[in-house]
Amino acid sequence: MKKKKKRLKRTLSYLKKSNLDLINRIIRILSWLLPGLLIKRWMITSAIGLLTSLLGIAIWTNLRPFYWLIAVFFWIMDRLTSILPIAILGPLILIIGLLLIGIGQNRSINSIQKALVPEKDTFLVDALRVKSKLNRGPNIVAIGGGTGLSTLLKGLKNYSSNITAIVTVSDDGGSSGVLRKQLGVQPPGDIRNCLAALSNEEPTLTRLFQYRFSGGSGLEGHSFGNLFLSALTTITGSLEKAVQASSKVLAVQGQVLPATNIDVMLWAELEDGQKIFGESNISQSKKLISRIGYLPENPSALPSALEAIKEADLIILGPGSLYTSLLPNLLVPEIVDALLKSNAPKIYISNLMTQPGETDGLDVHQHIKAIEKQLLNFGVKTRIFNAILSQVQFEKSPLVDYYQSRGAVPVVCNKEKLISEGYYVLQAPLYSRKITPTLRHDPRRLARAVMFLNKKLKKLN
Repeated sequence: MKKKKKRLKRTLSYLKKSNLDLINRIIRILSWLLPGLLIKRWMITSAIGLLTSLLGIAIWTNLRPFYWLIAVFFWIMDRLTSILPIAILGPLILIIGLLLIGIGQNRSINSIQKALVPEKDTFLVDALRVKSKLNRGPNIVAIGGGTGLSTLLKGLKNYSSNITAIVTVSDDGGSSGVLRKQLGVQPPGDIRNCLAALSNEEPTLTRLFQYRFSGGSGLEGHSFGNLFLSALTTITGSLEKAVQASSKVLAVQGQVLPATNIDVMLWAELEDGQKIFGESNISQSKKLISRIGYLPENPSALPSALEAIKEADLIILGPGSLYTSLLPNLLVPEIVDALLKSNAPKIYISNLMTQPGETDGLDVHQHIKAIEKQLLNFGVKTRIFNAILSQVQFEKSPLVDYYQSRGAVPVVCNKEKLISEGYYVLQAPLYSRKITPTLRHDPRRLARAVMFLNKKLKKLN
């Protein structure tokens, strides 16, 4: 009796699984008819082509094959209608025909997919649906540098494939600094991180691009991507062309652009009048920064970056180091002019924590005022960013305590004060819930909050 029950359970489980597989297959076949995949129009075109070909054959042979086909057709109809009534037979044959078309198309597409990407488990129809959705996404321009920008890009690529990252190129420390001094190329580090963040290629290739050598004479400390970009820059003659070539290799979703093609050096003037040269030295300063600048002054922007800002539906600054990742992009006058002319919503994303030696004690309001003060040095009196995205108050945690012991504190958002000055402010939980050694923005949470804020701003306008 027990054996019969087990056999019955196994049979029912098998039938249930078979039914679910059949339903999933039918849904997958029907999903080819969803709008936006550009499949239906080509199926209809093929059908029209077939009918046109048959018409051509009929005219060429003086309609004789059609007489034979009509005779055979009526003979088959007589036999079939003698077995089943027309009311049942018609719909039955129609359903069988549609299923055969669907199965044939589905199997053909699956065969093509196995030939093109045999290692991927994603069904081609699902990939096409995702791609179609992303292609209809908004034109987003994200401006910044460092890990903050690459984190944002990882999240945004789930909402749009029309993304342009405009990246600061003033880094002079670490691997980028060494390559800059020895080869005379622009620093590739931040651009490498953004390319990896937007890459749709296999994880192995992305990891290779991010791989950092831990040994070897002359190689220690360098990442493979930095060496790759530096070599391409030497070959192509500019970092912009090197990035374009790398984007094809990594199947980058969008584009990554340096803020300028000019080899620039960042300098900062402290509140006591002292000047510091070099991004790496500025980030280690223990005194408050009054203003920053480039040598040479007023570098030109890339035409493609200006075009991207002009066409943007949404513009984002941050998150990132205020004086070494964000403001350097606003030292390019043409970028500032393009931002002022754009009618797209513009969002400033605040850092989670202050940075010792750079933004000690600054809250969100003071971050915004530092941006406005820097722009005022160039004669810009109009606000560029009117919307602010900030972290809600942190809960107590050992990680926050650790940061505070190192001189960093949460960036406080005095929402009421900002709103009273005309800013639109959204606070949301933006940091990662995962236990990590560093306190970082979570890509998905951050991107979701950005897209929500974008919808709110569009409704207000």
